[in-house]
This record gives sequence, structure tokens and C-alpha cells, in this order.
Amino acid sequence: MSTGPGAESAPAPIPTHDSTAREPRATGGGTFSSLKIRNYRLFATGAVVSNTGTWMSRVTQDWLVLSLTGSSAAVGITTALQFLPMLLFGLYGGVVADRYPKRLLLLFTQAAMGLLGVSLAVLTLSGQVHVWHVYLIAFLLGMVTVVDNPARQSFVSEMVGPDQLRNAVSLNSANFQSARLIGPAVAGALITTVGSGWAFMLNGLSFLAPLAGLLLMRPQELHKTDLVPRGKGQLREGLRYVRGRPELIWPIVLIGFVGTFGFNFPIWLTAFAHEIFDGGAGMYAFFNILLAAGSLAGALLAARRRSTKVRLMLLAAMGFGLLEIAVSVSPTVWLFSLLLVPIGMIGMTTNISANTSVQMASDPEMRGRVMSLYMMVFVGGTPVGGPLLGWITDTYGARIGFATGGAVSLLAAATIAVVLTRVAGVRIKIALHAGRPRVELITKDRELAPVA
Repeated sequence: MSTGPGAESAPAPIPTHDSTAREPRATGGGTFSSLKIRNYRLFATGAVVSNTGTWMSRVTQDWLVLSLTGSSAAVGITTALQFLPMLLFGLYGGVVADRYPKRLLLLFTQAAMGLLGVSLAVLTLSGQVHVWHVYLIAFLLGMVTVVDNPARQSFVSEMVGPDQLRNAVSLNSANFQSARLIGPAVAGALITTVGSGWAFMLNGLSFLAPLAGLLLMRPQELHKTDLVPRGKGQLREGLRYVRGRPELIWPIVLIGFVGTFGFNFPIWLTAFAHEIFDGGAGMYAFFNILLAAGSLAGALLAARRRSTKVRLMLLAAMGFGLLEIAVSVSPTVWLFSLLLVPIGMIGMTTNISANTSVQMASDPEMRGRVMSLYMMVFVGGTPVGGPLLGWITDTYGARIGFATGGAVSLLAAATIAVVLTRVAGVRIKIALHAGRPRVELITKDRELAPVA
């Protein structure tokens, strides 16, 4: 595992911990190797249930807001409010995740998310729901996510250990995208038959599954890291740590641009379903299923990789931007639908490559703060990108809005590639390999080593 773009020295090794009373570490390869670990199996099982409920709620929430307001900008505001707390307080969430036992934190956060889901269900089923209710619950959910995200991300390493971390991160994404295949379909069926309220109710109840999984875990089998005692300057310490490590900076900067501008799918897919192709909630759910199918394929492919290279991350980000521009001009619903699959696949490749690189390059005692910064720029930019892209979509149309997000993602990835080639002493080499073009990043004497 090397450091990052243009760097020569390896990062500090991940400290080892006493594993005497723990389940033997699963070191075998394979796409699903981390599922051999019991604690992670429980975590993944609970997650797929709650993730399915989450995707049901997301689709239902977006369609409910569009139905109440008739505005794509309102959908963007809802998304922005959900992620605004991450932008404002995300780094503090990382400090909390490093200070307290992550399993205990997750018990509280998952229970809170379930209660918020049930609350929105009660409002909707009673016929009293207004758009400000949705805004408020979205904001409160974001406040819980401030702690839940870094705790959940860094808890993965405690369940599986460093040997299986890359595989587990990829399977987490596959888990999330598998639920995305089911959730929107169920949501579309519920919206058109019994109404939005029952979709929200099932989402709230779905959090019982991860709570059960967390309670059934064997704490003695966790690869526990030392908790960081309360002290001054811990937030600044995390920022200094990232600032001094280029293998962390470049993935975080890239994912910040892509997450802020390229991942505003609720805005675009609702607009295309409602305005461009004259469809309904079922079409919107269908679009989400296709996007999820591609994302799932991308996650499973990532789970098979032994390493993550800088060139893969950059090329995937550029391909993601190009495909978004292409799909924005699709003349028919079938071509639009077909292109959503590779968009999901390459978008997930970009996300997992950056996520894995950052986790593998972070020391355990700093991982909560590093991942909070990662999630802050990935989803915390949504309060800026969501309303902006929503306004562009309302003002200039869904096609211009989608193309704008793709263009910014493409430009960001291309700019970072240029920075690497000029500042880090790296050049791009394009050659034929087995009759196909192959792109490589080359230092003065060898190919740029993998990030992780």
C-alpha cells in the first residue's frame, strides 16, 4: 500500500491489536470473504433491511415533496436540509466517533432514525403532513447522521480488521445498492396502492433489524481501537493530519466535487419522470432501480479488486461526468433508462475507490475524524449543490440541470488529473495493450503505485 499521488513513502502501518478471545480472522479472498466474520454478518443483515426501508422512504419523500409543491427546487431543498448538518457539524461527529464506543453510538443513532421514520408516517397517514414537516424531519435526520455516518464507517474496521477492510467497504456499498433495487419498487407500489404513509411506516420499523444485529454481536470479537480521551484541539488535529497526507487529500477533494454536483439524482430523476417523459411515481421508482442495478454491479466488481489505484478513481470520475452529459440529451425514455445502469456502475466505482483509499490510509485512532471529513465533503456539499442544481433544473429544464452536474464532475476529475501530472511529477501514458487502449500514470521511473 503506497501513499498517494506522487508520494514515495508508505503511510504509517495500521497498529495491530490483541486478538486472543476473538474469532479467527478471515483472510481468504473472494467477493464475499468478509461475510465469514459473524459480527459483520449480523451488521450486514440488519443493514440490508434498514437500507431497503431507507430507499423506500427516500423515493416516497421525494415524490411527496414534488406532489405538495410541484417544484424540483423543493426536492433539492429537502435533500439539502438532510445534509446541511453534515456540512455544519460533520467534523464534530468524527470527534464523537473517536471518543466513544462505536457500537453504543450506533444503537442510539439507529433508534433515533427509526423514531423519525415513524413520526413522518404518522403525519402522512393522518393527512396532516405539510412540506415544512418533511423539511424538519429531513433536518433532524441529518443531525443524527452527523454521528451515525463516521461511527458506522469506522466501525467496519473494528468488525473485520485491516485484512478484510477493503472487501467489507465494497460489500457495504453492494448491500446499500441491493436495497436500492428493492426499496424503490416497493415504494412505487405502496404509493400507488395504499399511499405514502405506509412506506414511511415500514421504513421506521425497518430499523429494528440493525438494532437487533448490534445487540447480538460478540464484543470480545471486535478489533477494538483505543478511544481518544476528551481534550482540546482534537478537531484541528484531525484537519492537520489530513492536510499532511496527499493520499487523503486527493480522494477527498475529488469526491467533494462529484458528491456536490454529480449525485443529485432525486432532483433529476423526478424531473425527467414528471416533466420530460410524463410518467409518475412508478417511472421514478423504475429509474432508481436501474441506477441501483448499475451501482450494485460496480460495488461487487470493487469487492473483487485487490487494490485501488489513482488512475481508476480519476478515469471513473471522468467517465461518470461524460455519461451524465450523454444521458441528459437522451431523446427517448428507453435510452435514458439504459444509460442509468453504467452511470450507477461508474459512479459507485468512483465512490468506493475514494472511500477505500481514505480508510486504508488512515490510522485507526484518526479514522473517525478522517471519515467525518470525507462524508462532510461528499454529502455535506449537497446543501450547496442541491438547491443550485434544483434551481437550474426549474429554470432551464431537466436536461440542462443533469448536464451541468456531469460537466462539473468531469471538469473536477480532469483538473485533478492535470494537477497530478504537473505538480506531482506524473505523466499520462496511453498505449495499446492486447489490442485495446490502456491509460497509465507514470512517474519518472515507474507506474504510479496504488493508493491502497
